[in-house]
Amino acid sequence: MIMIRKYEEKDKEGVRFTCLNSEGAPHTGNLGEFILHTFCDYYIEKEPENCFVLSDDGKAVGYIICTENYDAYKEVFDREYLHLNKDLGDELYKWAAESTVLQEKYKAEYPAHLHIDILPEYQRQGWGGKLVEALCGHLKQKGICGVMLTAGTENENAGKFYRKYGFEVIEIYNTDVAFGKKL
Repeated sequence: MIMIRKYEEKDKEGVRFTCLNSEGAPHTGNLGEFILHTFCDYYIEKEPENCFVLSDDGKAVGYIICTENYDAYKEVFDREYLHLNKDLGDELYKWAAESTVLQEKYKAEYPAHLHIDILPEYQRQGWGGKLVEALCGHLKQKGICGVMLTAGTENENAGKFYRKYGFEVIEIYNTDVAFGKKL
């Protein structure tokens, strides 16, 4: 049975597997470990109340996670990218720098920052939008005024996905784009 529910400790393994096997950015090698640590592990450990999973027969096959504390997250983000810079290469480091510029610029208007990954077969069934709706409803109930995320400008699929579910392009900055949704 497929359902959306709040994250539970037993979901961590499924979330980590999904992060590395979704159709998003190429989550390979050190980049994959970076994403696991900064997005998955950090959000889940610090703010589990803002994490939802798509569960199929009890196993997490998709997730949407969010932080309300951008400054604490940025500290981890910067520290990890600085540590991995030599292995990730100039292009990925450039993307990271641009991403944090946009997040910093819009954090007052869009204080929550999200990340989502879903295994491809579930994404094709439209479960991504349902995860977005679940998280946005949760954040609105908590009084959060807006949520944002960033993606590479070359990632057309991400752009189509987020616009479909009510996100607007806030700004394009070199190779990065900020998407935001008012709640």
